[in-house]
Amino acid sequence: MNKRGRPSLMRLRVLTETARAVATGVTNLALGRGGHSLLTLRVGDPAPDFTLAASDGREYRLSEFLGRKNVVIAWFPKAFTGGCTVECRSLGAQRSLRDRSSVQFFAASVDSVETNAEFAGALDLGYPILSDVSRRVARAYGVLGASGFASRWTFYIGLDGRILDIDKHVRAASHGHDVAVRLAALGIS
Repeated sequence: MNKRGRPSLMRLRVLTETARAVATGVTNLALGRGGHSLLTLRVGDPAPDFTLAASDGREYRLSEFLGRKNVVIAWFPKAFTGGCTVECRSLGAQRSLRDRSSVQFFAASVDSVETNAEFAGALDLGYPILSDVSRRVARAYGVLGASGFASRWTFYIGLDGRILDIDKHVRAASHGHDVAVRLAALGIS
């Protein structure tokens, strides 16, 4: 709310996008258009390689980090929606995620690069958001839901390109802290 008791523009955008995402997801479910992924990755499996454009204007390839950095990919359903805004803020507030030289951190969604760039800018995030508009990478990671949006899952990928852990029970409000705790438990400084 602003000083006059009116909702802020960001709050209105979040409410509008949340309603739009719910309507789109329900429609996709009803019509079977979501493109649901049947693949199930497990700890120890090789992480599917990808090349995706990001909110910071760069293109990232998973294989470029092999042997150099561990990678964390936090998938979220839709930019500018309630839970995703809370989650990305939580991740952005966890400064230790950005300060780790041994980890490359990404958020990822099926939104366009332009939408993710606007979202990252609105939240002043210190990390890139990958855009998978084709949904091929989301399918490869098994996160694409019947709604057509990515599930809120986080993948931890080791230096060897294998999956170290998958968090399928993400708590949006504390996700930044939870990721930092999980990295420490995995022995990643």
